[in-house]
Amino acid sequence: MGGRWLLYFHTIRNLKPSQVFWRVWRRLPLTAAPGAGPAPALRCDAQPLAAFPPRRPSLTGPDAFRFLNRDGRVRSAADWNDPQADALWLYNLHYFDDLCADGAEARREWHEALIARWIAENPVGQGVGWDAYPLSLRMVNWIKCSLAGGGADLRATAAAGGEGQGLSAPAIQSLAIQARYLAPRVEWHLLGNHVLANAKALVFAGCFFEGAEATAWLNQGLAILRAQLAEQVLADGGHFERSPMYHAIVLEDVLDLINLSRSFPVALPADRVQALRDAAARMRAWARVMTHPDGGIAFFNDAALGVAPEVGELARYAERLGIVSSRDTGARLAHLEQSGYLRLAEGPFTVLFDAAPVGPDYLPGHAHADTLSFELSHGTQRVICNSGTSRYGRSELRHWERSTAAHNTVAIDGEDSSEVWDGFRVARRAYPAGLTCGEGEALRATCAHDGYTRLRGRPVHRRTIEVSAGAVRWTDELTGVGVHRVVGRIPLHPSVRAARVGASEWKLALPSGENLLLTAAGVGLDDEVGRYSPEFGITLERQVLVWVVEGSLPVSVSFQLAAG
Repeated sequence: MGGRWLLYFHTIRNLKPSQVFWRVWRRLPLTAAPGAGPAPALRCDAQPLAAFPPRRPSLTGPDAFRFLNRDGRVRSAADWNDPQADALWLYNLHYFDDLCADGAEARREWHEALIARWIAENPVGQGVGWDAYPLSLRMVNWIKCSLAGGGADLRATAAAGGEGQGLSAPAIQSLAIQARYLAPRVEWHLLGNHVLANAKALVFAGCFFEGAEATAWLNQGLAILRAQLAEQVLADGGHFERSPMYHAIVLEDVLDLINLSRSFPVALPADRVQALRDAAARMRAWARVMTHPDGGIAFFNDAALGVAPEVGELARYAERLGIVSSRDTGARLAHLEQSGYLRLAEGPFTVLFDAAPVGPDYLPGHAHADTLSFELSHGTQRVICNSGTSRYGRSELRHWERSTAAHNTVAIDGEDSSEVWDGFRVARRAYPAGLTCGEGEALRATCAHDGYTRLRGRPVHRRTIEVSAGAVRWTDELTGVGVHRVVGRIPLHPSVRAARVGASEWKLALPSGENLLLTAAGVGLDDEVGRYSPEFGITLERQVLVWVVEGSLPVSVSFQLAAG
């Protein structure tokens, strides 16, 4: 029990006092139900939105869905809140992403019927669909769908009792009620990307409607964005939660807001639009640096493919909106100083190195215990990569995917470098220190972290990486006092096959037919079966090479990966 209370203590002590306050506040029945009065008038003369990245289709039948690589149906009102369904699956159900997905026009009749069903079967304030996050995403999707068709006079259409650019009069009324419900329920207890999503929805509603009520939503959303973008988008362009996946999600949010400003050019102040454009330029550059040559994001912290638009899609979206990248993303060595990540690219090798904190101290919910891990590509083929993310919630698999053992780094005495627990919590966490990097005969980066200094003997892990056109070399140094068990894992992409050549040598066969030779110095290498989750709902087997040292510190082991 004492261990559990210590986890709570080290988790809660890092929260902002405001988060504690709002967690208590939201449990009190003090917020009135939203007014059911008529919706505000629709703003006139909206211009069509520029084409936005389409989502992956998720509506497979009139009441059939596929989210997170799992199928489900909503046959009755109760199914919107099925207690047997995964919580994230239900969130996706209420997003209505399919309105903005590939081929959405062919499913228009299904969409119209589904919107009508949602309104009838989800009473105000009841169920998952009224949680602020899915509520925010749904509002934006309904409005984006409505505005995608063009710039007709929305007020005249609604006044005639018809559809407002694809939304029925009941849907427009529901949108107003949803905005009224959201306005006093911004997720201040969570902060981070959730609050940005809330603000985005309020800005969308404030532009879509007009009048005093709409102006209040717009001003509330803009005020949140002004403060939160300054905090959440770091100087190097990275989103402060240090997840490439959430970075892409937030970048799409920022681009959508810029797109909205073109649809309603008078509604948004010019200085706010310029701030969004500046943030988008930095974020676009960061995303490019943190992308593998195959076009996919790196798997640091919570990250998976298929959730956010691909980085290439976001780049094309930014170009349609006139957003120019703010840095040279083709540099051999790119150091994202405020985020803590590095990209080292030479010859066929690309290395993405995590020398970052796990996230903001008060918001590490999407953090993994992956400090000093790196991912490596040879050409466009991923060779060494972290576990990815297949699910949220509380489960053994979720805990393992966040653990140090699921990443290309080093564990000591069976402990994680950061104490990840309970799905989205972190108690004591690793802080990087002593980062240096530079260019010479090889690109070089070195960094240490203090995540294990809570253990007896206060061990410290330091990793040095060198990348040249012919090889990648890295060294793990463990310093401290006493006898410890040190385990390092080198997890391979599932398409890479490893065969033992010697006690410390393995040949890695790539799908292209090329071979790489991995050689260890000072330690033997064995293999084990590991897991890899490139998308939510997908877990694949893969080989993981493992080294173990049991004895007194200090310990130093080195590796080389070169053409074989």
